[in-house]
Amino acid sequence: MPIAEIITIGTEILLGEINDTNATYLSQRLNAIGIDIYRKTTIGDNPQRIASLIQETLSRSDIILTTGGLGPTVDDPTREAIALALGEEQQFHPELWEQIKERFRRYHREPTENNRRQAYLPASAIPIENPVGTAPAFIIHQAGKTIACLPGVPREMEFLMENSIIPFLKSTYHLQGLIKTRTLHTAGIGESLIDSMIADLETLTNPTVGLAAHSGQVDIRITVKADSESEANQMIEPVENEIRKRLKETIYGADNESLEKIALDHLRSSNWHLVVCENNSKGILAQRLEAFPEIFKAGETITGDLSNDDLIIATEQFRSYHSAECGLGISIKPLHLEHTVTIYVSTPLKQDTYSRPYGGPTQYAPIWGVNQALNILREI
Repeated sequence: MPIAEIITIGTEILLGEINDTNATYLSQRLNAIGIDIYRKTTIGDNPQRIASLIQETLSRSDIILTTGGLGPTVDDPTREAIALALGEEQQFHPELWEQIKERFRRYHREPTENNRRQAYLPASAIPIENPVGTAPAFIIHQAGKTIACLPGVPREMEFLMENSIIPFLKSTYHLQGLIKTRTLHTAGIGESLIDSMIADLETLTNPTVGLAAHSGQVDIRITVKADSESEANQMIEPVENEIRKRLKETIYGADNESLEKIALDHLRSSNWHLVVCENNSKGILAQRLEAFPEIFKAGETITGDLSNDDLIIATEQFRSYHSAECGLGISIKPLHLEHTVTIYVSTPLKQDTYSRPYGGPTQYAPIWGVNQALNILREI
C-alpha cells in the first residue's frame, strides 16, 4: 500500500487560532481506500519552509496531500512553495482564469487582479477546476510520487477530495483494499490493567490492536487492512470477541456509542426519568445528557463545597421537584494532591453513595468524575 502524509498550511492553524478539521477528514478518507497515513504536519505561511518540508516528505512518502494556501493573497504560498520545492517556474493557465471569473460572475462580482495569481500553477501541475469555490486545486505526479494541493475551506476541500483526488489515487495506485477500524470503549478500568490483560493481542500485525486513554475511560482500537468490507469484518470479529471475553462488562460500547447513551439505556427500558445535581463539575454531566430529552429532565449546578449529606438532600429534593424516578448527584472536592469524587445514585431499586479518588491534572477532574458517575449509573 502507498504511504501518505498530510500537510496543513496556515499560520492561523499553527498558532491555534482555528482547529484543523481538514487533516482529520483526509486521514479518514485515505484510510478508507487503503492508504497508510504516516504523518500529519502543520506549517505556517512561509514558502521556503513549506518547500523544504515538501522535499523532505517526498524522500519518504508516496503521496502528499496539502490543504490551505491557495487563495489570492500574498500570504497564500502553496503554489509558490511547490514550484520552489520542485525547481519549477509557475505557469499561467488561461482556462483557470476564465473559470475563476465565471465563479465571480455567478455572484455578480468582479475578480480583482490578485485573484489572477490563482491561475498560476507549477509547470508540471495538472489543474483541477473548483466548481464550489474560486481557488483551483492541482495534482503533480512524477516518478510514482503524487502531490495533491487542496483549498483550506472544508466544503471546497471535501468536494474536490471526493470527486477528483480519490478517483485519481485509486486509478494511479490501483487501490483495491481498505483500512477499517473498530473501537471498543471501556470505563471503570485503567489503561495499564487493560494492557496487562490483552498485551499478547497488541503484538498482532493485521489486525493491529492499540490503546487510547482518555479521562475516565480507555478505547481499544482494532485496525485491519483488507480487500473488502466483508473480509475486514471477518478479520476483526475474532479479535473483538477475544477482547470482550477478557474485559467483560468493562466494555460499554463500540465506535459511535457514547457512555451517556449506554448509561441511560436501562432507564429507557424501564421508562424512568433522570435529574442530576452537580457540584464543582462545571455542568458537564447535564451538558452530555441534553441530547436525550426523553430520559433527562433537568440539571442543577450547586456552587460551594457540599458535604455528602448535602449532596444527597439536594439530589433528592431536585428529583422530587421534577417527579423523576432517578437522581444522580456528583461532587468534586480538592484534597491535598488529589481530588475526591462523590457520586450519589437514586433509582426505584436502590440508593447508594460512592467515593472515588482522583490524582490526575486538576483541569480534567470534572470530566473524569462525570465518566465515573455515568459508568456507575450504567452498572446499576
